[in-house]
Amino acid sequence: MALNYVWVSFFLIAFIVALVKLIFFGDTEVFQKIVTALFEMAQTGATTSLGLIGMMTFALGIMKIGERGGMINLFARAVGPFFNKLFPEIPKNHPAFGSILMNFSANMLGLDNAATPLGLKAMKELQELNPNKETASNAQIMFIVLNASSLALLPINIMAYRQEAGAKDPSDIFMPILLATFFSTLVGLIMVAIYQRINLFNRVILAYIGGLTLIIGCLLAYFSSLPQAEIAAISKVSGNLILFGLFVSFIALALFKKINVYDAFIDGAKEGFDVAVKIIPYLVGILVAVGVFRASGTLDYLVQGISHLVAWMGFDTRFVEALPVAFMKPLSGSGARGLMVELMNARGADDFASRVACVIQGSTETTFYVLAVYFGSVAIKKTRHALPCALISELAGVIAAIIIAYIFFG
Repeated sequence: MALNYVWVSFFLIAFIVALVKLIFFGDTEVFQKIVTALFEMAQTGATTSLGLIGMMTFALGIMKIGERGGMINLFARAVGPFFNKLFPEIPKNHPAFGSILMNFSANMLGLDNAATPLGLKAMKELQELNPNKETASNAQIMFIVLNASSLALLPINIMAYRQEAGAKDPSDIFMPILLATFFSTLVGLIMVAIYQRINLFNRVILAYIGGLTLIIGCLLAYFSSLPQAEIAAISKVSGNLILFGLFVSFIALALFKKINVYDAFIDGAKEGFDVAVKIIPYLVGILVAVGVFRASGTLDYLVQGISHLVAWMGFDTRFVEALPVAFMKPLSGSGARGLMVELMNARGADDFASRVACVIQGSTETTFYVLAVYFGSVAIKKTRHALPCALISELAGVIAAIIIAYIFFG
């Protein structure tokens, strides 16, 4: 229902803004821009979905091997005590725990291409446990919000863009991103826990969160002591080594248990193809709304209004130029990335606003994209409190990114 209101609002607001621009400012091209964006984004949605077919087919084939070989069950047991508290609806040692953990791990390592099919696999398994197939379950909402909060340990892509833009130290945004995304995830967890009445002060939950915090702190200390070139090299090698090592371990354990590995892969691959095709209408729908909203110029007016408001209140306005990235990120990851690169090219990679934009880009996620793809893959229509919790989590990430950027970069 929440997505329905947002989707309709994008079209109505875009129409009103475009009409005002036509009548009062004589912008005769605004509706042409909107219609062009509409058709372009419809094509983008379809091609994006079709582009997932290869990765979805492979990843779900590998996951099927992991299920039949028992590796997913081992992962489920490892995180069982913690996930049993966060996802009380899921039976103990259920394979969904393994898929959820794999998705979170891929996100943390910055392996976006692998994270999406693993997340869709988790959503399918959660849907099998969902008693009301058109309404999001508590477990699905918790998973979606934590996924959308985008806990990232290695923002290699952003550092690469900064290096291309001529930054003196491309890795100087590493620690700010890590801290900002941690706050985003924590706020998302708290919000869902409030809605679902989950006790976060449980000893098991505190122990796991404390352990994760310690691990993040150690990684932060380690990577902060390395030059940018070493960070990029180590993170790329370790991330891909871990991912490929997991795939090989799936196959090895299945062979040890005398599972027909190839047949298992084919069965999972067929599921991957079906999921990739199923999400096309949902993704096209949300991207068309995003394209219309952006082409109308509404985003530009919103940024200008905030800039005037911040200046009127007497606060520093240097961060405002980075806000288009914050507004675009929940709507379009590629759009936000383009705005970030554009800002660095215009003002320099080491400009304060450019650094803020990079931290925002790394600490938040494409919320509407995630909700459209993940819920669309299992035909969920009623998302309940998923959208507000995800957006509040994203807002927390943006606020944290701005504050942390002032602390690190002045």
